[in-house]
Amino acid sequence: MNGGCGRIFITYFQDMETIRVAVIEDQQQTRQMLSELINGSDGYECAGAFENAEQAISAIPDLYLHVALMDIHMPGGRSGTECVKALKIICPEIEFIMCTSLEDTDNIFAALQAGATGYLIKSTSPEKILESITEARNGGAPMSSQIARKVANYFFQSEQRKKNTELEKLSLREQEILTYLSKGYRYKEIAVLLFINIETVRKHIHNIYEKLQVNSRTDALNKVYPK
Repeated sequence: MNGGCGRIFITYFQDMETIRVAVIEDQQQTRQMLSELINGSDGYECAGAFENAEQAISAIPDLYLHVALMDIHMPGGRSGTECVKALKIICPEIEFIMCTSLEDTDNIFAALQAGATGYLIKSTSPEKILESITEARNGGAPMSSQIARKVANYFFQSEQRKKNTELEKLSLREQEILTYLSKGYRYKEIAVLLFINIETVRKHIHNIYEKLQVNSRTDALNKVYPK
């Protein structure tokens, strides 16, 4: 379709009250269940159901969709994640929700990086699936609670790893001095507490700045203890 999905039919999208959804799922029973759930609920319409990525990529650009439910493991040459990446280029206005049994962080972040805005596990209740479709249509990022926790933990652990990596650059004495700096102690006070002279404290701090590639106490603390 010339010009992509969104530009030609933007008025059509805005005027519609029914949320048009596609289901891309290789298991026939699950595909049928999701299709019937959508078609049997007020305000939703299943505009298409596909068993692999190739069918979806071929047909979806002509369906004027709002949301697509996408499995990850599918037969054929492309996964659901690859399908999302390809369709996002053609139809950037469609919101993709992964609906899968895979809960590992690699698959979660690969899907989000490909352009998915939601991630549900297949045990999600029918009510929650419909709520998630509406949420995605309204600009949200629906996720199963287990997935949201994994995402939050990932970023927390990333910050911890970052902090530990910076600390590992410093000797134990330098870490000790940086800890005192973080508590507001002055050079002279640190020297007294550690039974060293003030010039030694200055030398340690100079080494800290060099190792962390910073120029001030504030920068050093922000790098090692990110907020």
